[in-house]
Amino acid sequence: MRVPFEKLKAEFKRVLSELAFTEEKSEVIATVFSENSRDGVYTHGLNRFPVFVKYVKDRLININADPVKLTAFGAIEQWDGSLGPGILNARFAMNRAMELAAEYGIGYVAIKNTNHWMRGGTYGWQAAEAGFISISFTNTIANLPPWGGISPRLGNNPLVIAVPRKNGHLVLDMAISQYAVGKLKQYKANNNEPLPLPGGYDDEGKLSTNAAAILKSERLLPVGFWKGSGLSLVLDVLATVLSGGSSTAKITKSEHETGISQVFICIKPDSSEQTEGLINEIIDYTKTSLPEYEGASISYPGEGTLRTREKNLREGVPVDEGIWNEVVNM
Repeated sequence: MRVPFEKLKAEFKRVLSELAFTEEKSEVIATVFSENSRDGVYTHGLNRFPVFVKYVKDRLININADPVKLTAFGAIEQWDGSLGPGILNARFAMNRAMELAAEYGIGYVAIKNTNHWMRGGTYGWQAAEAGFISISFTNTIANLPPWGGISPRLGNNPLVIAVPRKNGHLVLDMAISQYAVGKLKQYKANNNEPLPLPGGYDDEGKLSTNAAAILKSERLLPVGFWKGSGLSLVLDVLATVLSGGSSTAKITKSEHETGISQVFICIKPDSSEQTEGLINEIIDYTKTSLPEYEGASISYPGEGTLRTREKNLREGVPVDEGIWNEVVNM
């Protein structure tokens, strides 16, 4: 089932307005949720919207909150998200990092006490569209076992790196597990379709392509095995220390993924033709690799997103009919 982008956005905005969000906040949040589904990240678009609504109704998200500046030193700032909507706080923090970068060449904003930012790539695209290089990351509730362990003790802490480019921005948006939890749930919901590659372990401790078995065991596979495990831990340390906020350990004790910590870094690049040429050289060289099989192609991070975006705007955004009906009836 496909739904026109504007209709999807209109339904989100209607529900948000009925939850007493202001016109401005409803517009921004509805746009981001719609764009996430438009770009193919359905797990953090329509599929996540009912969870967001529940968090609002349970008062885990303060719809009237705005970020509060705590400290500032040149290009470095710390903010308190006041448990406001993660989408609004993240957009604000990235905008502020860009303002600092415009003034100092680099801008760094760390924010604590915020909420789930949904698709992390949203803020990479935000910076790239404005002409800035960006690096951003967040910690999360514990849902990833450390290498050599069985119990989840690490967050599946997304890392986003974006580089602006005239012929298509580079936007790397990656979770630390081989497959994000939302993606595993998507495979499970689709008749438990096998994963293309192992994504975790089953109850017997064997690598598995069975999404349901992985979700049951709660043993997701970190990217790069021990390297991904280490990266997750370091990102949690950085997000916590730099923001002065809550760690994955503290977030997990609350039993709700709220009050998380995030970092947004922006750099104003040289916008010369030479810089553009260097980026293109790297991409062009990468694409000369012999494809794995006939008909395959090599893509840079973000290229597939643009293709999906164009298709979904043209044909309508694919939706889970059950979740769509749930939103329509809210």
